[in-house]
Amino acid sequence: MSYDDVEIEDMEWNEELKAFTYPCPCGDLFHITKDELKIGEEIARCPSCSLYITVIYNMEDFTEQKSKMNIKPAKQQPVAVV
Repeated sequence: MSYDDVEIEDMEWNEELKAFTYPCPCGDLFHITKDELKIGEEIARCPSCSLYITVIYNMEDFTEQKSKMNIKPAKQQPVAVV
């Protein structure tokens, strides 16, 4: 069972760790990377103890979407059948 549920907005970006962090009661930090969030991971673990938290976030904020990038599908080209 998760120690707590934490909104991503309540976590801090740690440039050194390249991860979002949140204080753990043991004195260390829970952390989760952007790559983990992109693949749907929602558990941030503490490296010093057995506690972990569930991160509440919108997965769409961490994945690239074609509509956000304004990419249109390529038009099909006619094919000559001989």
